[in-house]
Amino acid sequence: MNEKYIPLYRKYRPQKLEEVVGQEHIKKALTNAIAMNKISHAYLFTGPRGTGKTSTARIFAKSLNCKEGPTINPCGKCENCIDITNSVPMDVIEIDAASNRKVEDAQNILEKVMYAPVNSRYKIYIIDEVHMLSNTAFNALLKTLEEPPKNVIFILATTEVHKVLDTIKSRCQRFDFKRITTDDIVKHLRYISDCEKINITDDALYTIAKNSAGGMRDSIALLDQLSILDGEEAISTDDINNLLGRLSFDTLHSLSDGIITSKPQDAIETLEKIYNSGNEPTQILTNLLDYFKNMLIVKNCRPEIVFELTQLNDAQIKELQSQTANLDTHQITFLIDKTADYIKEVKNTNNPRLWLEVGIIDLANLAENTSLMELQNRIFRLENGAPVQSSNAAYKTPPAPVLNRQKLKDLTGEKEVKPLEATAAEENYDKQASEHPAQHSAQGNDFSPMPKSHPAPAGSDISELWGALLQNIQSAPTRALLKQWANPVKISAEETVLTMKNEIFLNQVINGNKKNQIIEALNAMFSQDNSNVIIRLPLPDDQPVKAVPPRRLTPEPQSAPPSADNQEEYLPAEDAIEETENSDGDNTEASDKKDFGNQHSDMVNMVVQLFDGKIID
Repeated sequence: MNEKYIPLYRKYRPQKLEEVVGQEHIKKALTNAIAMNKISHAYLFTGPRGTGKTSTARIFAKSLNCKEGPTINPCGKCENCIDITNSVPMDVIEIDAASNRKVEDAQNILEKVMYAPVNSRYKIYIIDEVHMLSNTAFNALLKTLEEPPKNVIFILATTEVHKVLDTIKSRCQRFDFKRITTDDIVKHLRYISDCEKINITDDALYTIAKNSAGGMRDSIALLDQLSILDGEEAISTDDINNLLGRLSFDTLHSLSDGIITSKPQDAIETLEKIYNSGNEPTQILTNLLDYFKNMLIVKNCRPEIVFELTQLNDAQIKELQSQTANLDTHQITFLIDKTADYIKEVKNTNNPRLWLEVGIIDLANLAENTSLMELQNRIFRLENGAPVQSSNAAYKTPPAPVLNRQKLKDLTGEKEVKPLEATAAEENYDKQASEHPAQHSAQGNDFSPMPKSHPAPAGSDISELWGALLQNIQSAPTRALLKQWANPVKISAEETVLTMKNEIFLNQVINGNKKNQIIEALNAMFSQDNSNVIIRLPLPDDQPVKAVPPRRLTPEPQSAPPSADNQEEYLPAEDAIEETENSDGDNTEASDKKDFGNQHSDMVNMVVQLFDGKIID
């Protein structure tokens, strides 16, 4: 009864390298160093807390100073082993750098380094949390750390290795301790529970392991805390949640169900019960965030790895599968993103309950608002110039809708807007249809024939190559966009470099299918596959190039020589469009464009510029 109680994490601290859980690479390296008698003068142990850094340092010191050593299996019975186990050795000095970080403390170490070991083979300095030393203290240790006296070894341990000076790290053998896997933690916790006769379920052990973030010491400490709850019934996950202030799965399921089904009233009623039970707002949102994360895993991962990632039982996984059946991945991701935002708000506000309630109501409405149809409608309004309250760049953008002139007219409240390319093509179509009604009746709705493939012209004139490339573009809107807003820097079979005049059109070409059309046109020109195309913004050294149609070596056969009166009807659609653009009438149109910004609203100006349009009276 008078015996002092020893916490479990101290009672079950490993005493040999083989008892260290995990860290197989480090155990093998240190074992070989002892067996081959290749002992360095300085070691740096780094890794998360509770992964065995200090314990390994003590075991290593015990292996080196054991009376039967150096040995990989210290006896644990000699004077040196017992002193190291009890942390009272004369020749193994443990220093907490957090409380001994001044240069004077480092100088005290240096003064004692010069003395030979008293009872042991090595004098070993274990400096814990070494990153806490000041720069002056580090510099004082540098020379001694590089060339210490004979039989002196430094073992430095830290959780933040990036704060250790590079000059220190370069003088040490570095060993990185990894987070211990959940399975290894559960296995060791079951061993301790059996030894201590603690009645606890396997699900509870998995919950402990998951909550410890890969640290064995934290897991054993939590198990020690739970051992006082031991009774007739086994300790369960609910007991752990109550002890840690975590929400149970059923509670989170009820809260999330009100959010997912877009029922703010149900969600708020559930939240009120949770809050009145004593749970803090930050903890509620953090648990909800973890629940949404598990939903995302269940939605996207194979069943065989879902359990490993979520540590949920089969019944709970089935509940999540039922919840995610009618949800898209982007909806769950959106909820995770917004929940994380509200966690930040709750942490930084003086009224956390208010932001908690606002967040839950907002989430309950966002689940419905982030449906795929709503996202498509928002993108449509955005691309047509309408203001959009919010957007999320993380989601894939659906294909851009076709320009609707009537909606543009309704949107701007002014005159109808038409793309120039479509306008010229339609005028050419109307003229040809009036002169050749039979021919165009057979063609149906196609107002221009499919452009023929134009091979690359002989020679290296970039103007002719640019003209041939434009003629090979089969999409009329893409051809018009490139002709007005693009400039060729280089066109060859090996590489083609084009520039776009501003970032808006650059993104439009790169992110859409227009770049693929350019590649297909180049493939046809050079009779090759996978042409290399680079599209970027202009540089100061880029020279403007005017497209010139490629010279024809032989005239194309024709049924009858065209006269001056009917020559236009024999032109292909793209040539007719080009001729229309180069006519005197185009100068008048350019003049109208010049004064365009003074006659219409900014909204209309933006739409016309974006779609290369003009006003139709």
